[in-house]
Amino acid sequence: MPSIPEAQLIRLQANQEHVRNICILAHVDHGKTTLSDSLLASNGIISSKLAGKVRYLDSREDEQERGITMESSAISLYFKIMRRVNAAASAAQSATVTDHSNASAPEANSGASTPADSPGSPKISTPGEVKANAEEYLVNLIDSPGHVDFSGEVSTASRLCDGALVLVDAVEGVCTQTHTVLRQAWRECVRPVLVINKIDRLITELQFTPMEAYIHLNKILEQVNAVMGTFFSENVMEEDYRKKAEKKKGQEGKESTTTGLEDTFSDWHVETQDDSHIYFHPSQGNVIFASAIDGWAFRVDQFAAIYAQKLGMKEAVLRKCLWGDFYLDPKTKRVIGYKGLKGRALKPLAIHLVLDNVWKIYDVVVVQPDREMTEKVVKSLNLKVLPRDMRSKDTRAILTTIFSQWLPLSTCVLLAVVEQLPSPPAAQKIRMPKMLHPFETTPPEATEDWEKGMINCDPSSGVVAYVSKMVSVPLDVLPKNKRKVLTAEEMRQRGRITREHLIASAKAAEIGETGVHLDVDEVIENRARMEAEEKAAAEELEGKEALIGFSRIYSGTVRVGQKLKVLGPKYNPAQPTLHCSEITVDSLFMIMGRDLIGLDQVPAGNVFGIGGLEGHVLKYGTLWSAEWEGGQNLVGKGLETAPIVRVALEPENPSQMAQLVRGLQLLNQADPAVQVLTQETGEHVILTSGEVHLQRCMADLRERFARIEISMSEPIVPFRETAIDAPAQIVTSSAMSASEAAQAREQQAEKLITKSETGARGTINATTPNRHVRLVVRTVPIPEELKKYLVEHAEQIQTYVETTLGLKDLTAFHEQEKIKVKVAQDLATLFAKAGEDWKGKDKDILAFGPRRIGPNLLINNLGVDFQRRNSSEDSSLTIQDLAESVQTGFQMATNSGPLCGEPMQGMAFFVQKVEILEDAQNNDSGEGRSKMAVSSGQLITTMRDACRLGFLEWSPRLMLAMYSCDIQTTADVLGKVYAVIARRKGKILHEEMKEGTPFFSIQALLPVVESFGFSDDIRKKTSGAASPQLIFSHFELLDIDPFWVPNTVEELEDLGEKADRENIAKKYMDVVRKRKGLFVEQKIVEHAEKQRTLRKN
Repeated sequence: MPSIPEAQLIRLQANQEHVRNICILAHVDHGKTTLSDSLLASNGIISSKLAGKVRYLDSREDEQERGITMESSAISLYFKIMRRVNAAASAAQSATVTDHSNASAPEANSGASTPADSPGSPKISTPGEVKANAEEYLVNLIDSPGHVDFSGEVSTASRLCDGALVLVDAVEGVCTQTHTVLRQAWRECVRPVLVINKIDRLITELQFTPMEAYIHLNKILEQVNAVMGTFFSENVMEEDYRKKAEKKKGQEGKESTTTGLEDTFSDWHVETQDDSHIYFHPSQGNVIFASAIDGWAFRVDQFAAIYAQKLGMKEAVLRKCLWGDFYLDPKTKRVIGYKGLKGRALKPLAIHLVLDNVWKIYDVVVVQPDREMTEKVVKSLNLKVLPRDMRSKDTRAILTTIFSQWLPLSTCVLLAVVEQLPSPPAAQKIRMPKMLHPFETTPPEATEDWEKGMINCDPSSGVVAYVSKMVSVPLDVLPKNKRKVLTAEEMRQRGRITREHLIASAKAAEIGETGVHLDVDEVIENRARMEAEEKAAAEELEGKEALIGFSRIYSGTVRVGQKLKVLGPKYNPAQPTLHCSEITVDSLFMIMGRDLIGLDQVPAGNVFGIGGLEGHVLKYGTLWSAEWEGGQNLVGKGLETAPIVRVALEPENPSQMAQLVRGLQLLNQADPAVQVLTQETGEHVILTSGEVHLQRCMADLRERFARIEISMSEPIVPFRETAIDAPAQIVTSSAMSASEAAQAREQQAEKLITKSETGARGTINATTPNRHVRLVVRTVPIPEELKKYLVEHAEQIQTYVETTLGLKDLTAFHEQEKIKVKVAQDLATLFAKAGEDWKGKDKDILAFGPRRIGPNLLINNLGVDFQRRNSSEDSSLTIQDLAESVQTGFQMATNSGPLCGEPMQGMAFFVQKVEILEDAQNNDSGEGRSKMAVSSGQLITTMRDACRLGFLEWSPRLMLAMYSCDIQTTADVLGKVYAVIARRKGKILHEEMKEGTPFFSIQALLPVVESFGFSDDIRKKTSGAASPQLIFSHFELLDIDPFWVPNTVEELEDLGEKADRENIAKKYMDVVRKRKGLFVEQKIVEHAEKQRTLRKN
């Protein structure tokens, strides 16, 4: 079947009710791209026989090699339904589907088969009774990655779409990424349809009977519904909390009219809400059973349409009974429930009418091939299979041929998409209010024109669009640089014109007219010159990249040449001139996988590509009509994991540094999950989500963006420094560089920074070198519960800091005020629980650190206000003038700890005393202030050193970045998996066998520093039977003192004076110090007294 003309797809963009924007979400290797291939085959883009093998949307070479998707890919598909309008029957009860993937099955498309035979075929009708009504749909499909390293791509896909196909492997069941993609769909208000894929594995691999498969499929449905129920309950409780908080706020200052019992009841009573619409059930039509590799899929309503007439039941009633505890009574031919069994061993209807038929085909074609039985089955289903196909030795080919006519996958999936998933106008009425007012329980009524346009998906309103990511494409792929490919009709037209010209020339020759003499050499020369010009133009474009925005338009119609505003991710309506720029739309595209189709305009409700954003949009942004004042930032927070693996890059040829910098800029824009930094040392560093992501980024740099040879450092893994309440070891010089040690000795000799003899543990007395300022700082580890809160609520802490400490003016936003109040209440509660020393200190927090939002605290324990003063008439010097220097020293200390220069975590620094000495006070006010300009810098370093020394007074520890590791494997390689995890210092958290399968599910924690090469190692050891998924989890304490040496008699007897056992914490610390160029105490010669004799060969 020829592919669909471009003009037909472009025409359908204007019909919003017949547009569907969907994405395919799933765990890795659950069959997303194979399913996409079958849908593409329905449009003639690829051959139906190559579906599942060519992996068309995996356009990268490394995607094809690895067999996994790494980038989201979009394509637009055409789908046509022939609705039958019958005077006696409702149009909704029957539909004929025209699907181009079934071109080899004329009977299935022409209506020759009977309804009793084929659920994928239309019903028989007579011309006088039935009238066909054609409905055409445009399905914008986005195939997203399933690997955890590319979860950022899932966020970009779900923000652009209104519906999702969520795939679950019938054997592996619900996995970690299934949870992640379902949560992402829930947050974005994307309506999902569940596709249980790879059912063929239950038959051929696990050899389940239909009854066992039915039970297993029900368990998968229960697992998915349990996940959805968790999201719903979280949402209900969150809304209930907001309502109660608003109610309490409204009653402040008023006398309570409720009794204590009523208040207690309201605390644990949650309003009941209907949640039936969020669950998956075959009777609702939102569950598809499929085998993408074999090209078949079905929903139970297909079989209900067949058997309703046979059983004498209404189709709608049978649809509800076809999955669940319903049985067919063989005597009465009536459907009965579980109670009507009365001890009889009857099969459920789902097995009797549906699964048995599927199992029968597999049995006679693949499991126990029987050609005669296969022919009988084909004949009973009224299918037309060619004799040459029946004689094929490839049983899978025969199976695909039969199923492609009986239960075609593309027909079933696209029909479910059209019927179950909303159109853009319907979806935006639900999604837009929640996107614009994420913190409101009941979003307010739309009053602004732009808000009404977005909710109603109005193409005549102003333009509002969201750019989810920037995509880098070769310049020669752009439509303006490609040679136009003529369609069949255009080639026929050209042939007719040529023939008419030849006939006219022949007639002119007959009547003796003279023609124009052609110089053959000149014609050949002109053609050669044109070919050379085309070749030179192609060579000029080769290797060059262009950036286009992958976008969704919510309102208005965007046109080429139109002027739009670009709002950056940090855009704030309170400051409309910041993070805002104006662009002219350079080009518009319909994205067709590897190809682009040029467009003149795109109406609201469509997914498209846009050119002209380079230099204005870094990763994502909002496009806004230039005529409208202000704007609304549509950039949302996704679920992508923070980049944890970093490497330093440099070109092998130093003269190519400019190309590397340019390549890094392109990579930073083209990859939504990567971060590109330039460190203080001048090193160019990239941060990636994991090892596979790092390899993809390096391949892009070397082959596309920089196109040079690049050398890469060993992966840099972050650590955290903390301290616990345990006996402290004597800190050796390995904790500081030679210059730091010399400076510390000098300060101690002059008694500038010393331990307090009378104060509590961690108290440090410090004086600036010019002896103008003296301060006392006490360092204390933060209690565990408070530390956990600070780590887990970093975003809320940032909002609290910005509103409370006045770093930004965000008071105009009601949502931020609510967060501020909530954080203040939580901190007050946690400080009260921490003990007497902490009670009430939440009001005295001067700063969080590092970077003003970290899990460390600077607390004012002076008893007076210690905030910086604004300019005033009083020019006398006070301690308030020193507040900023003290806070800067605190930020420096927490950002670079004393162990190995890594950020601190879980430490509190109490400022006990700040004193301006008499020497500074006795000077004139002007001279004193000039001297304080010098003292402020000295105070910063003094505060930094005091914090570090106070930290070392406790027992220091390193915190390791940890991966959460999920592995599915069989029992025979379980021991090998455990051995690999143990060798890399991981620990098993949980292990269970998935009921009904031979697979074990293992959850473990693995240090990131030990994870490099882990995936390859475990695949080699298990011969490919186990493949891990690694996702960053948290920082975990390594409970080993890096300065530990044997002290007790038992330790000396066991380990000796040199402590031959390796100190892992010291090893990690020394590696980081060496990388950063800090001093490392290292023995050049070890065990010199031992002698070793090498045997000569």
